[in-house]
Amino acid sequence: MQYDPIKKRLGTVFNKTPFLRILFYRILDILLLRTWHVKKEIRKWASTKKRNCRILDAGSGFGQYSYYLSSLNREWSVEAVDVKKEQIDDCNAFFAKIHRNNVLFSVADLTNYVKPDTYDFILSVDVMEHILNDEQVFHNFYDSLTQDGMVLISTPSDQGGSDVHDPDQESSFIGEHVRDGYNIGEICEKLRKAGFSKAEAYYAYGKPGQIAWRLAMKYPVLMLNLSRLFFILLPFYYLIVCIPVLMLDRMDVQGKHKTGTGLIVKAFK
Repeated sequence: MQYDPIKKRLGTVFNKTPFLRILFYRILDILLLRTWHVKKEIRKWASTKKRNCRILDAGSGFGQYSYYLSSLNREWSVEAVDVKKEQIDDCNAFFAKIHRNNVLFSVADLTNYVKPDTYDFILSVDVMEHILNDEQVFHNFYDSLTQDGMVLISTPSDQGGSDVHDPDQESSFIGEHVRDGYNIGEICEKLRKAGFSKAEAYYAYGKPGQIAWRLAMKYPVLMLNLSRLFFILLPFYYLIVCIPVLMLDRMDVQGKHKTGTGLIVKAFK
């Protein structure tokens, strides 16, 4: 199953006005559990940062994390990169419309993107599972960070992060993934091998999160792949599942999980 066509359809709908684009970001903030986990860690990092910071959004996608980071402190400079020129052009146009001048989007391949000693913080959300040469990217992250800089990574785990352990699934639910997920020891070892002095990770998407993800993302995406008519029914579907999803998301963020289908990884230079 391909996820990109669904993203393109949603982009077409929500790109009509800046208001709709911001509304789209708010919806993603509510429905995507990984956003809850990622923002929790961003807030921890940001709470100790008073000075001007340079930030890299490594794999910026729709730009929702660049929007959030640039909102936390208008003196911070956010550089956002992605391999898809269409998406980069779209984000630059939107951020220009809202006069968000501390963000710049550009096309780049993370396997050869290096800016030595430049960034205080690098964010990579649901990107590494798409990149075969991940060790080179980790080296580039390390080289691009300033001393005491930090990288924050959200990625599927090897505990079924791409839903490959579903009895009805023979392959990844998200067809664009080059790997099904990381083992905690594996990704931390790769980061240490890249030079990071410390790497730590914990599971996200425990039992509550897995149920929430299916309700909030998997089932709607499957329906939208069947027919565009489901776009009409989607608001009514979310009215039904919204409260249970929010409760499950909160349980997942507040709890500690022995296993889970997602990983939150932090590494320090």
